[in-house]
Amino acid sequence: MTTALTIIQSAPLAQLGNAGAAANRAAASHVFSAYAQRRPANTLRRQRADLDCFANCLASFGANVTQDLSSEPEAWAGITWGLVAAFVQWQLTQGYAIGSINVRLSTVKTYATLAMQTGTLSPTELAMIKTVSGFRHGEGRNVDAGRSTVRRGAKKAEATSVGAGQALALKDQADPRDALIMCILLDHGLRCGEIASLDVSAIDLAAGTMTFYRAKVHKTQTHRLSADTLRAAMKHLATPRSGSLFSTTTREINRRVGELGQALGIERLSPHDARHYWATAAARGKTDPKSLQDAGGWTSPAMVLRYIESAAIANEGVRLG
Repeated sequence: MTTALTIIQSAPLAQLGNAGAAANRAAASHVFSAYAQRRPANTLRRQRADLDCFANCLASFGANVTQDLSSEPEAWAGITWGLVAAFVQWQLTQGYAIGSINVRLSTVKTYATLAMQTGTLSPTELAMIKTVSGFRHGEGRNVDAGRSTVRRGAKKAEATSVGAGQALALKDQADPRDALIMCILLDHGLRCGEIASLDVSAIDLAAGTMTFYRAKVHKTQTHRLSADTLRAAMKHLATPRSGSLFSTTTREINRRVGELGQALGIERLSPHDARHYWATAAARGKTDPKSLQDAGGWTSPAMVLRYIESAAIANEGVRLG
């Protein structure tokens, strides 16, 4: 494969200008594939879905995109800042959540930048696209207050709150498999996909630990099992087995957690709600923010704060003097 580096290395110094132009062309031809190589698979899947939504929006305007916006630079020919701004407004009319709109706008800007590097979009058009803004938190509330349809899809606007007593009841399941899943969710804060990917070898009963991979941050972690999780693991693994720890999917875990919550009168409980509970319980237990960030597999302290539920008494954690 011809790359910008091979062209430059093979060019005499006197021909550097021509080599530079050729290198630009070679680099441009690989911009989209080079970007994809640097991103985890789950990020690329989400971005492709974002761009499919953008394509659906354009189609509703009568501008059908026949090429793949996530891999083919030519698909961006004719994209303007006005179309991107219209995409933001279109999502509002479709009832998409403010957070989803902001994420999709960020994806469009990312790929518009790649398209500019290939020469498909002009620097001026990219600069205009980057002026299209999403919504801050307060702005989003104001916008939602003024539109009749504010939610689309199964994702909830707010996490379902789980109390300490409810968490204990959720972990106390007759089925060892259910009990272990709920213990891992509530005592360790794993994401649903991380649980579905667990192998039997992830649990070391003798050491009382669980080692697993967080695909979202490309990191392998080891957690010391809580007492409840260790007991549940011993019961679940009482019968020797190999391979997948639960032999299930994220869809199935979501469905089962919802059923277990419903049995306790908790409406629309999800694995993500359990992650919110875990972060909140850890913070109220005086876990320092850096340790909580590391244990939860978050890339920034700001993400930690999004998962911590506000106290019923606002100044309960304030210490004076």
